[in-house]
Amino acid sequence: MAEEWGRKTTAAQIVEWVASHAPDRLAGRTAVVTGGYSGIGLTCVEALAASGVRVIAPARDVARATKALAGVPGVVIRPMDLMDATSIDVFVGWFTSAYDRLDYLIGCAGIMTPPLRRDSRGHESQWSTNHLGHFQLAGGLAGSLAAADGHPRLVLVSSRAQRYGGVHFDDPDWVTTPYDPMLAYAQSKTANVLTAVEFDRRYKGSGVRAFAVHPGLIPGTNLGLGRVPAPVRRLLGTGGGLAVADAARRAVGQVHGPGDLLKTPAQGGGSVLWATLIPDLDGQGGVYAEDCHVAPVIDDPRSISGVMSWAVDPEKAKRLWALSEKTARP
Repeated sequence: MAEEWGRKTTAAQIVEWVASHAPDRLAGRTAVVTGGYSGIGLTCVEALAASGVRVIAPARDVARATKALAGVPGVVIRPMDLMDATSIDVFVGWFTSAYDRLDYLIGCAGIMTPPLRRDSRGHESQWSTNHLGHFQLAGGLAGSLAAADGHPRLVLVSSRAQRYGGVHFDDPDWVTTPYDPMLAYAQSKTANVLTAVEFDRRYKGSGVRAFAVHPGLIPGTNLGLGRVPAPVRRLLGTGGGLAVADAARRAVGQVHGPGDLLKTPAQGGGSVLWATLIPDLDGQGGVYAEDCHVAPVIDDPRSISGVMSWAVDPEKAKRLWALSEKTARP
């Protein structure tokens, strides 16, 4: 199985292999998964919970999470809003009092290209949700990760959008710059990679490694909710639906290589859990993964795969960390 990992590998397949070859990475382990009740996050939660991992799913909408996870035994749902610094602190306080360690922190939650709106601190919503919320959560749970006795990891879901632009350090909240939804999304996804780079540098001495993951082009999720009608999203969540969509895209010249092919949510979850669980990554960290491999660093945004050099620049990662520490809390 290991030799065949790639674009089509699913979350369940990763967990099945780990259960056979490295069961200590599942038995008795604890994971926190943001966005765990929708899309790729849900596939990760289902696969982890089925293997016996204790899974905690923070949720902005507890009722929706409860409904989505009703068939997944043993998952603990707790309220938390990534745009609300106080709610993150409350969740961290609850977790650290209830659990003595954390093995895996997986940041799947995110929003994509909404109209301009701001949180109570004035932060642009994608910067707030995709970056600052996960930055604060990871910082709050860093001690719990360091207390784990296995191979604790922070995994942040990024995007190929990191190639569209870096972090606008002088105006990350689009106060003076005209708001561009896609560039704001790209900024937040670049920030996820830079956060993994600096988190790994800071905590690898404690045994914690950090990774950023591009799960793939996955139309069958709620990311960018409202851009694709629900029946179409359901169709595009299946292999057959994606095959039809890819054939149509090839016919009009949109598919230029493997990196442009669509994925199901389960396949996207495969890349995420590969970065979370696979022993091959022991001793590594601060890297960007895609299609179940560590991606190359590139300088051409037209490339079908890879991470832009600005997204893994260690000096930019330090600068972002300092900026985020100053602005994450009100």
